[in-house]
Amino acid sequence: MAIQVTESAATHIRGALTRHGSAVGLRLGIRTSGCSGFAYTVGYAEQVDESDAVFENRGIKLVVDPKSLPFLDGMEVDYVREGLNERFSFRNPNSKAECGCGESFSV
Repeated sequence: MAIQVTESAATHIRGALTRHGSAVGLRLGIRTSGCSGFAYTVGYAEQVDESDAVFENRGIKLVVDPKSLPFLDGMEVDYVREGLNERFSFRNPNSKAECGCGESFSV
């Protein structure tokens, strides 16, 4: 099981973690939402729980709760800039479909 980050994402995450100060890494997960079923969640990991999976890639610690892990396994996280917009982009091999706005996915 693994989750990867691109260099662009790693650079952005490193800066955000430095500014935040108390976070030990980036927490990734899913929640039920949207027209396709699930949405990604991204936040600061203030701590690592015993049941969490931890992945280290490009000097970034990614923390995933056990409920989300089967849905995120094999995913690549990128950070893209398109004009004035910036956002995380998720390439998830488990995703079978995405809604038109790109905010939710199904497996």
